[in-house]
Amino acid sequence: MSDTSPGSPEPLPDALRAFRLDGRVAIVTGASSGLGEALARGLASVGARVAVVARRRDRLGKLAERIDGLAVACDLGDAARVAEVVPAVAEALGPPVILVNAAGALLSPSKAEDEPLDGIRATLDLNLVAPFRLAQDVFPHMRDAGGGAIVHVSSISGRVGVPGIPQASYAASKLGLSGLTAELAVQWARHGIRVNTVAPGFFRSEITADLYEDERSRAWLRRNTPLPTDGTPDDYVGAVLWLASDAGRYVTGQTIVVDGGWTAR
Repeated sequence: MSDTSPGSPEPLPDALRAFRLDGRVAIVTGASSGLGEALARGLASVGARVAVVARRRDRLGKLAERIDGLAVACDLGDAARVAEVVPAVAEALGPPVILVNAAGALLSPSKAEDEPLDGIRATLDLNLVAPFRLAQDVFPHMRDAGGGAIVHVSSISGRVGVPGIPQASYAASKLGLSGLTAELAVQWARHGIRVNTVAPGFFRSEITADLYEDERSRAWLRRNTPLPTDGTPDDYVGAVLWLASDAGRYVTGQTIVVDGGWTAR
């Protein structure tokens, strides 16, 4: 580590410097709220130039201003619009070398035997097909740059069934991300492209507000989560920064669970 002159800031230790992303172009989907927004802020805080992608243009614009990034309004369930995302980012910010697929939704909350076909397809298109297509689109940029990092955001619903919350197509799409992760990691390793998944457990967000406001639901969450605190979107930022940065340069093809111990019981 180099010396510094008197009065200059203390340099970062080597271990922390590995988390820096100075000047790297990153794309974060689902960034208008919750986990996606927290991840966009986290990446920007360590120097990345972040393009935030979601449907809600007004919220995206405010976030982009705060992090000095780029807002790309897009319905990721629309195949034609998905194809426009990476070219728009590459033109405005430069070639993306980080992709965080955080967008996802439970679009068909019916019992498995009652899920309509259009709901199943819409869920798979948003949660699995769109991340795959975006990964395909960033591939040539990462290949030409000599490497890159893709992080999919899955869910513990792709690993365990959750009593009382019917979500068959959602669970299938999220487990599918882990399979996609392993396959892309192997195929693209020779290009220096790492692909991993983070699988969050339950956490406070706009989508889960009702779950946390109902006392019976909160008691159920407390009984089933070994760590005695509620998870928040910020609790997942560290795991994604590790996987997206040089700190995780020898990690690929993995699904990292961040759930307060829920699946460890």
